[in-house]
Amino acid sequence: MNKINIAILGVGNCASALLQGIEKYKRETENQIGLMHRDVGGYKVGDINVVAAFDIDRRKVGKPLKEAVFAKPNCTTVFFDDLPDYPVTVHMGHVLDGVSEHLTSYDEDKRFAIADEEPCDVVKVLKESGAHLMINYLPVGSEKAARFYAEACLEANVGFINAMPVFIASDEKWAERFKEKNIPIIGDDVKSQVGATIVHRTLTKLFENRGVVLDHTYQLNFGGNTDFLNMLNHSRLKSKKQSKTQSVQSELAIPLAGDSIHIGPSDYVPFLKDNKICYIRMEGRGFGDIPVKLELKLSVEDSPNCGGVMIDAIRCMKLALDRNIGGVLTSISAYAMKSPPQQYTDTEAKKMVDEFIAGRRER
Repeated sequence: MNKINIAILGVGNCASALLQGIEKYKRETENQIGLMHRDVGGYKVGDINVVAAFDIDRRKVGKPLKEAVFAKPNCTTVFFDDLPDYPVTVHMGHVLDGVSEHLTSYDEDKRFAIADEEPCDVVKVLKESGAHLMINYLPVGSEKAARFYAEACLEANVGFINAMPVFIASDEKWAERFKEKNIPIIGDDVKSQVGATIVHRTLTKLFENRGVVLDHTYQLNFGGNTDFLNMLNHSRLKSKKQSKTQSVQSELAIPLAGDSIHIGPSDYVPFLKDNKICYIRMEGRGFGDIPVKLELKLSVEDSPNCGGVMIDAIRCMKLALDRNIGGVLTSISAYAMKSPPQQYTDTEAKKMVDEFIAGRRER
């Protein structure tokens, strides 16, 4: 099989975990722990090849990728540090609305530090690198920046995986533009393998399947990485909150009223670093109108938790490119993203992905 050439937008914790995972599973070929699909249409994890990277932090821009993925403010667990000498230097991206003003009041070790460099020509870099696709790992709230880079992918004829909660794949106008150019897109807002959203979705479906009426529910999240620090600016949270809420609501035949459901990032706790703590509470009524109450605490390392999902998304996109399929990839978007254009149950989405891998054309 050919290599899958990827460009990474945002060399943060998620990028670090992804690259560590690619190298780990490339060398530990029999290790399947954490992989949802060991083989995707003939593509193995080790077939993923990084050819370009973009960031705006002075500790990363102009640095070798191998060095940049471990630079501050990255704080995810290092589980595989033997990375190769990638022939990739991190390019200066376009800041736009990618950095919230409130970050300047925090210690530089915890926040982004904008490099004093001119932005690169993103389209030119994508074309010259030979990238097949780009992964968008921009911070929550980067609405203008996400659309700028989606536009660059359209111009460079490069697939786009939107891992953040800006509605691009799920926006009809953007979806149509990718379809017209026959360029695949996956989005929006990546799910973790076993994270707050998918656990909350599963419990919500359990209540409904077992005849328990869900009256109220909340999901509270705490973490200490730059994502949680960035989200202290609540004006950047509109799309994030909407993405997480509609993902859970989609499991209900009759959605809850707005005052009966609260889902979203809650606070920044620096010493947690990349560890994410989630609290879920569900209040319902079962047989005889008798109350049913459930409380759950989930603790995960946030960035590696979405690595296995992204590895599947990358390989499914390359299959689409091989098969000359453009536009929104429905199955893997429903499987890997919180806010796909079409919501399916997680069981249905997995079946659809397996069928797509086996050769069924996207709808």
